[in-house]
Order: sequence, then structure tokens, then C-alpha cells
Amino acid sequence: MANNDILKKAMLEALEKSLGVVTSACKTVDISRETHYRWMREDADYKAGVEALSDVALDFAESQLHKQIKEGNSTATIFFLKTKGKKRGYIERQEVDVNTGKLFQIEVLGSDSDQ
Repeated sequence: MANNDILKKAMLEALEKSLGVVTSACKTVDISRETHYRWMREDADYKAGVEALSDVALDFAESQLHKQIKEGNSTATIFFLKTKGKKRGYIERQEVDVNTGKLFQIEVLGSDSDQ
């Protein structure tokens, strides 16, 4: 295996561990950011590997959100419902009164089935 191939594999592993933070991963592997981005441009397999890791940080953040919900964090619960519970009526929106042109906010805290 060529040295670049070894470094690319190490970089992909470092990106996964750093949750996709390029600077941290580059420091771990001891390459420059420019090298990483050149590999992205020139090596389709490397680019595909990097793109496959794009959800790692999102998955981690989502797992932390679920952990906070389980711990009874009401802010986390409200955030989850506002983003994932829209279909059930847990939404927050702003509306403009067409008669006055003023902005007012409506908060829906429960679902339609609760009313």
C-alpha cells in the first residue's frame, strides 16, 4: 500500500473520531488542510469516504439530544418536538396580521389530538 493510501485511510479514521472536523483530523495525521482538499478534488474514492462520514457529527449530536431528553431536560424536549414533531402539531410559527401588518407569534404547545 502506497504511503498516500495509508495517510488517506488514517485521515478517514481521524475524521470519524473528530466528528468531521478537518483541522483536528489533519493535525492527528500530520498533513495540511490543503492536502486533504487536494485529495478531495483528485481522488473520487477518498471524497466518497469523506462524504460518507458527513452524518457522523449529526448522529452524535442527535444521540446527545436524546440523552438530554431522557434526563428530563425540558429545553431539549421542546426543541425535539418543534423539529421532529411538526406533523403532530408541535410547531412554532410567526404570522403577520394582514389588517394591521404587525407581526405576532403563535405558539402551539400540544398536538391536535390533545385539544
